[in-house]
Formats: sequence, structure tokens, C-alpha cells
Amino acid sequence: MKVVFLKDVKGKGKKGEIKEVAEGYARNFLIKNGYAKEANNQAISELQGQKRLEEKNAAAELQAAKDLKEQLEAITVEVKAKSGEGGRLFGSVSTKQIADALQKKHGFKVDKRKMDCNEGLRSLGFANVPVKLHQDVKATLKVHVIEE
Repeated sequence: MKVVFLKDVKGKGKKGEIKEVAEGYARNFLIKNGYAKEANNQAISELQGQKRLEEKNAAAELQAAKDLKEQLEAITVEVKAKSGEGGRLFGSVSTKQIADALQKKHGFKVDKRKMDCNEGLRSLGFANVPVKLHQDVKATLKVHVIEE
């Protein structure tokens, strides 16, 4: 019996796949528990419609990430921090501080976990912080650390 998987089933199939399985297994387990439904014309056309919608949403998301990349690379974020002699900071500037400054001064909301600055910024001046906006899109944010 051919079924369309509605959820991932370990060892049998992934969501959205159409596979041939034993009739008893399909009726008594997969369909009964909502893991799959019988692969008729209606179910197959629904699956194709869902795939087209997902592709359309993915393309829109990618375009939004590219637009945000252009906007982020055009600005410089200023962060104030206390420093000692020689431009060394007391502590460091974290990604949370950078994200907050970006939100307050420029209105862009970027998740701090998307910024690739593990050790933080430890000195005054300019620094480039890579930001992963999408699986395929990475931006470089210019951060200027100034003395408080």
C-alpha cells in the first residue's frame, strides 16, 4: 500500500515522502496514529501544494536576509565601554551589548546568538563581527567601541 508520510517515522520514511509499505502496517499503525495517510490523488496534490508553498516561503526568507545584509553592512554600531590605559577594556563587549545597541540606535533586531564573536571585543576601536542571517547569507557588522 502506498502512503504519504505526515511525520518522520524512524526507519520507514520522512515527512512528505511517498512510500510503499505493508497494508497491515499502514492501516493498523501509520494511519491509525496519524503518521501517514493513504496516497490517493488528493493526498498527493496536497503534498505538492505544500512543497510549492514551502519553496515560496524559503525564497522570500532568503531575499529578506539578503536585504538585511545590505542594510547591516552600510551602518556602524557604536558601543560604549569603560577602558584603562592603552585602550584595554575592563572586561569585554559581548554580543548582547552589540545586539542591544543595534536595536536601540538603528532599529534592527538581530539575535545575539547569530553573531560570531565568541571571546567578545576587548579593546577600543573598530572591529568586524560576522553575523549569520540565513543558511546561505552572512553579513559583516562594523562595531566601533568607544570610551565611556
